[in-house]
Amino acid sequence: MIEQYVWDLQEVDETQVAVVGGKGAHLGGLSRIEGIRVPAGFCVTTDAFRRIMAEAPSIDDRLDQLSRLNPDDREAIGTLSAQIRRSIEGTAIPGDLATAITRALGRLGEEAAYAVRSSATAEDLPTASFAGQQDTYLNVVGPAAILQHVSRCWASLFTERAVTYRQRNGIDHRTVDMAVVVQQMVFPHAAGILFTADPVTGNRKVATVDAGFGLGEALVSGLVNPDVFTVRDGEVVAKAIAAKERAVQALPAGGTQEVAIDSQRQEQPALTDAQVVRLVQLGRRIEAHFGRPQDIEWCLVDDGFRIVQSRPITTLFPIPVSGDQENHVYVSVGHGQMMTDPMKPLGFSMWQLTAMVPMHEAGGRLFVDVTRRLASPASRAGLLDVLGRGDPLIRDALETVLDRDDFVPSLPDAGPGGPPAGGASAPSEPDPAIVTELIERSQASIAALERDIRTKTGPALFDFLLEAFEEHKRVLSDPLSMQAIMAGMEATWWLNDQLQEWLGEKNAADTLTLSAPDNVTSEMGLALLDVADVIRPQSEVVAFLQGVEDEGFLDELAKLPGGTEARDAIEGYLDRYGMRCVGEIDITRPRWRERPTTLVPVILDNVRNFEPGAAERRFEQGRQKAQKKEQDVLSRLRALPDGDRKADEAKRMIDRVRTFIGYREYPKYGIVSRYFLYKQALLEEAERLVQAGVLPEKEDIFYLTFQELRGVVRSQQVDDRLIQQRKEAFRSYHALTPPRVLTSDGEAVTGAYRRDDVPAGALIGLAVSAGTIEGRARVILDMADADLEAGDILVTPFTDPSWSPLFVGIAGLVTEVGGLMTHGAVIAREYGLPAVVGVEQATRLIRDGQRIRVHGIDGYVEILGGAAGGDLVG
Repeated sequence: MIEQYVWDLQEVDETQVAVVGGKGAHLGGLSRIEGIRVPAGFCVTTDAFRRIMAEAPSIDDRLDQLSRLNPDDREAIGTLSAQIRRSIEGTAIPGDLATAITRALGRLGEEAAYAVRSSATAEDLPTASFAGQQDTYLNVVGPAAILQHVSRCWASLFTERAVTYRQRNGIDHRTVDMAVVVQQMVFPHAAGILFTADPVTGNRKVATVDAGFGLGEALVSGLVNPDVFTVRDGEVVAKAIAAKERAVQALPAGGTQEVAIDSQRQEQPALTDAQVVRLVQLGRRIEAHFGRPQDIEWCLVDDGFRIVQSRPITTLFPIPVSGDQENHVYVSVGHGQMMTDPMKPLGFSMWQLTAMVPMHEAGGRLFVDVTRRLASPASRAGLLDVLGRGDPLIRDALETVLDRDDFVPSLPDAGPGGPPAGGASAPSEPDPAIVTELIERSQASIAALERDIRTKTGPALFDFLLEAFEEHKRVLSDPLSMQAIMAGMEATWWLNDQLQEWLGEKNAADTLTLSAPDNVTSEMGLALLDVADVIRPQSEVVAFLQGVEDEGFLDELAKLPGGTEARDAIEGYLDRYGMRCVGEIDITRPRWRERPTTLVPVILDNVRNFEPGAAERRFEQGRQKAQKKEQDVLSRLRALPDGDRKADEAKRMIDRVRTFIGYREYPKYGIVSRYFLYKQALLEEAERLVQAGVLPEKEDIFYLTFQELRGVVRSQQVDDRLIQQRKEAFRSYHALTPPRVLTSDGEAVTGAYRRDDVPAGALIGLAVSAGTIEGRARVILDMADADLEAGDILVTPFTDPSWSPLFVGIAGLVTEVGGLMTHGAVIAREYGLPAVVGVEQATRLIRDGQRIRVHGIDGYVEILGGAAGGDLVG
């Protein structure tokens, strides 16, 4: 069985990652593409690595120790990984394996120079490149040196950075094997990297080439700045030629050295434009072969280009499938829905089936194609206005695309642009009674769904659900509901615009909407304060809750003194709000009713930070503040020229805002209430599939679309590989940042605020709730990790309604995503919290515990430095 250890590169292709690792498999695939030249070589297979690992002393114990280490414990990881490397390098290569390697060298030329390159099985994959995690050795000469460097490559699977990378990404060290590629060295004039898509913007029609003199190591190691060429449609459209003072070259006896570049040559381009265009043509051929954009390492030798590596560019956001060759512009749904995390297939397919407009999936996120609306001047204006009020960065990104000649086709106004983006406009004087009527209608529809869905199972359940989705959409699109929503929003905009013009006051509506009635989301936050009031006097209950980990804790509560009342209070809360959770537009996310432990830290914060009766006091204080503001505004207006008319108009709009703004939150509550009923029925169906042996576990259904799940229930058969692929894809999507605007070229278009009225170094965002506050930043990515003190400022990627219980205990809010009328903004105004949303990378730029100042009127955040408490300064 000698030959199993060594395979010629020509014998392998990209399907054999398990045998020759990612790099070896890709090089084998490359060597089969017509017109692509890959230096000759062979692979030492993973069988050889496993044999060495079996013979290396005490490896198993050390791997067990390694798997138990925290990824942040750098010292322990460094010590243990060094021991493992020494053990592997110190293990003699068995005679038959050494013979197989030297025999392969004999076929290529024993005394030639070689590159010895590690090729891990979890490397250069579509979902994780692992770039730079293992080692490569250049210009290795002679069989003894090559065998020694093969051992070093095996050991490099356990470099500190490779071990940490796997720990952080949840990859078991035992599941990764190491092959080694041994390739003839090439001694190039120039070398570098070609990206077949722009790695910064994601544009698939733009290629970039980095080039320098000598071996590519000079670029990869950062020794020199490369020449950078940008190519589009077969021509160089931009280039920046760097002063290349040094290069890495091979030494005759083996190894490499840095050399200085002759001063006359330093600023000469490493490639001609013609060579760059030729290289990109080769890159397009490679890209077509692998079916996705590639990051390609190349060398220029006398008679042309050699390709020495190609891996997928894993950082690009995928493009929605359009089925045509036309240009498309997509707007992110997640930025409007306050949920930019990836959704599982059942989640996004259910949202697609219940949404009012067609939605396209990419990278686990949903997008709306707005190309037709942008194409017609009339619908374009309405779309930009509504999106701009919601999120100025989306508007700016769309305007950036529109500024490019001919990307969006022009249609006459009569073209199929659809209605303006805002839907129905508010009537001049909507009837206040419609809010009560709409809520009653929604409750009746949900009660009917709950009654009828219980009787349905199997294929009949799916037929029933498709009908239920139509009712779902009918309730959502009720013209009266749209009137009520728009009445509140338009009155808010009117007040802000007119009061700024008349009184010079920004965002006056923020105070006027405090404690508005019928807001189911703000009521949800206050109701949890009432739950805390029940629990606070019961010391044994409080102590018990501090140690809760099991989801069955509510049953245990009843055994404690005061526990029955505590349990009843929590159960009552869950009956009303238990269908909610973070990321609730994804039906697969665990609801509070399914995972009540999520609420425990928030309840305990409320017990600690508030006095009894806080909910009622908070609501009443807000109501009085709004009333006082109303009197102040009206009296100041009456003192103006034509003041009585202005005051009367303002009074009418204030009444309208207070009547309708709370309803803005109700449709989402209705959607999520329906979602929970759909989910319970589907999970019961999943339980039947598990009982029948079709699925190993219930939650596997989350990785199937609704239509696929319907097919599985009918056929009682499932494709296990498909579920596994979906799980891996979903994991990989977490590493991708969804763009606000995405084009069919793959370009992620980021908008800008284009403001010069903020202090240097401040983080710019959108002002959504007035006031200025200083305090300690609490950077929280998961509501379950919340540990808040009074006066803290919450900094988080996004907030949907489920975060509102935290809002009662904080002093201010900063989010990365959001607009004027998104949930976080509405609730911040309801509670009177200064808030700035849409602050790009806020959770990275602001460190947990730093002192910050939030300017809720002017829309920016200042980082002040060390940690401290919170106090209102304006």
